[in-house]
Amino acid sequence: MSAFKVDTRLRAGSLAAFAKARIQPRAVTVNFSGGFTHRCYSVTRTDGDYRVIYMPRAEYFALCVESVFGPLDIGVHGGAIACHSSV
Repeated sequence: MSAFKVDTRLRAGSLAAFAKARIQPRAVTVNFSGGFTHRCYSVTRTDGDYRVIYMPRAEYFALCVESVFGPLDIGVHGGAIACHSSV
């Protein structure tokens, strides 16, 4: 989080919201289009609709939507704070 540049009120708010949602990483199976699943790590608690996960194979973060089958990757990838603040 220290690498995230906080140069505006909006970015400061994004950092604060991410810090509030952050959890100890927890292993979770994530669903991807095409029926693939991968073991990833939840890094934020769900807000009921979304959560941010870390994908170790790709070495970046993703925004997932909650579904009856578990978290589903929706193609929003990059930094953890950027993924979290995209919704």
